[in-house]
Amino acid sequence: MNIELFGTFSFETFLGGLLFDLSAIAYLNTFFIIAYLFPGNFKYKPKYQKTLKIAFYTVNLIFIATNFIDLIYFRFTGRRSTYNMITAKGMEHEAIGLIPTFLVEFWYITFIFFALSILLWFLISVPSNDISVQKLTKKDYYKQSAFLVLSIVIILIIGRGGIQEKPIKIVDAIQYGALQNTGLVLNTPFTILKTISKNDDIEETNYFNKKELINIYDPKISLNPNQAPIKKNVIILILESYGNENVGRGQTPFLDSLITKSHYFKNAFANGKVSIDAVPSVLSSIPSLMNNSFITSSFSLNKVDGLPKILKDKGYNTSFFHGAFNGSQNFDQYTKVTGFDQYFGKDEYTGKDAFDGKWGVFDEEFLQFFASKVKTFKQPFFTTLFTISSHTPYTIPERYKGKFPKGTTEIHESVAYTDYALRKFFDNAKKQDWYKNTLFVFTADHTSAGGDKDIDKTNMGKFRIPILFYDPSNPGFAGVDEKIFQQTDIMPSILDYLNIKSSMISFGKSYKSKENFAVYYLQGTYHLVQDDYYLAFANNETIGLYNWKKDVLLKRNLTHTDKLQAKKMETFLKAYIQTFNGRVINNELVI
Repeated sequence: MNIELFGTFSFETFLGGLLFDLSAIAYLNTFFIIAYLFPGNFKYKPKYQKTLKIAFYTVNLIFIATNFIDLIYFRFTGRRSTYNMITAKGMEHEAIGLIPTFLVEFWYITFIFFALSILLWFLISVPSNDISVQKLTKKDYYKQSAFLVLSIVIILIIGRGGIQEKPIKIVDAIQYGALQNTGLVLNTPFTILKTISKNDDIEETNYFNKKELINIYDPKISLNPNQAPIKKNVIILILESYGNENVGRGQTPFLDSLITKSHYFKNAFANGKVSIDAVPSVLSSIPSLMNNSFITSSFSLNKVDGLPKILKDKGYNTSFFHGAFNGSQNFDQYTKVTGFDQYFGKDEYTGKDAFDGKWGVFDEEFLQFFASKVKTFKQPFFTTLFTISSHTPYTIPERYKGKFPKGTTEIHESVAYTDYALRKFFDNAKKQDWYKNTLFVFTADHTSAGGDKDIDKTNMGKFRIPILFYDPSNPGFAGVDEKIFQQTDIMPSILDYLNIKSSMISFGKSYKSKENFAVYYLQGTYHLVQDDYYLAFANNETIGLYNWKKDVLLKRNLTHTDKLQAKKMETFLKAYIQTFNGRVINNELVI
């Protein structure tokens, strides 16, 4: 009925759909499996069987109905409905009016549904009244118990989608064909069940009307450079836990030296506190403004125009490297959603054995593997690498024990090891013909567990990270930039630097922009850094305002003494939140 909304079908798409269908069926019917197979003669009694039939029929029909509703609703949302969508605030008041309208307007859907519901009822068999079963022996009970346990094991395996480490998730639908077909692979009962206990903590707000909202904040960015595009390669290096508290303090001599040759954003911020938040922020300019990560939320398959798609349209080869186990952090799936051509994880690694015993391949070997792959790529290329070694438990190779300074916190030795691995990578890269025609972008994914200085522990310090752009062929681009910068600014800044004409939805801004802000979120509180001030906003009100340049430890709350500044920043932040929530919920992250 919606064939025009999907891409080319394949047998792989069908198999993926079957996998998710079986998973939903298993989740919904585990109780009935137990009820039908529990040892004893009671289960053969007609009343028991009829009760189970009615319950089985009702539960399954309700969820089948959600599939029928999405035949039409999918046209508007572009994705399968989730628990949050069907239980959205306000819907309880409209449902009584909406359902009759739906039944009349889409009468053919209603007709097919009722025909199927009648067929389903008659297909469910119930024992006749004269059924007789012999008295069960101990052996019979043992056999039935064994069969029950075996059946539960099988149904649980089917429910989780196989015997892999983690059960299948909504985002895993991307494995079975193009992003455009994920709605076809998924089924609505599955997406509802997967989100029924998972609050995305995001709802549409109405602080401003549409006209007011756009005047205050508009995420649409149009880049129209006067100069011709620069066909430079782009490499983004996302450094695990490389917050400001770990840089410039003796652990990172190579990165520190590179900062002096780079365009260094001194006042830079992460848009999240965990690794899984960094990838959407850096690659798609989507911040983490809810308690669940965007990658694992019910919005993970929203359409996005990230760097991979934009640059691929300009003729770039695109790839993503992550030395951890394939599937870690859902990066392999999200990189497909964002449009990368290739993904390289631990499974794709070739080289000497360098497994760290926990996460994946040590940074030194994986960065050398990265260098060997990059030199085979057709130019121009865009590639991203995410390091792993400076992640808890901070394991470094045995041969380097005692080589690097221990520092003052647990992470420092592994940070120093990754810095050494970066130096060796650049020693290799400098010998390659692609090197001087490449823009390198460095960013931490987030800060580490804790710094050793008071400034690291403030609500600003918890998000302060180094971000730098290094172009070996353009020494004039080097210098310290005092502008407030954030991970979501990386995408538009790269495109602007390369003079690439583009229009996009971005919750950041180009480094050339006059705007000067960063927004991040943590445990129910929104944070806005704008010019010289920092504002904290929670429970629909400003709870803190500080002049962070004069009051670096954020001890003097100016909320009640500088009400004009508080009101100005609160207005901007509300518009930002309303825009983000509305566009994410309504799948409007592309122009």
